[in-house]
Amino acid sequence: MERQRLDKWLWYARLVKARTSAAALVEAGHVRVNGVRERSPGHAVKAGDVVTVGLDRSVRVLKIVGFAERRGDAASARALYVDLQDRAE
Repeated sequence: MERQRLDKWLWYARLVKARTSAAALVEAGHVRVNGVRERSPGHAVKAGDVVTVGLDRSVRVLKIVGFAERRGDAASARALYVDLQDRAE
């Protein structure tokens, strides 16, 4: 798999609890892909893209490194991205 819908990736990466929540987050303008605000939940993301997500009162900056066929446990979800904020500290 080379690309995946943004809302599916956010859900598979366990950043939200439901795919509809992921779509709503994107449509509300709280997600950026490579620094550009994305408003389409169906936007295709690829490995190497940097996704910035505004969640509640925090911001997550993640680099996509993989995709999943289905939603797994937390450990498999963490394998889908690299948290770029961990490196900055």
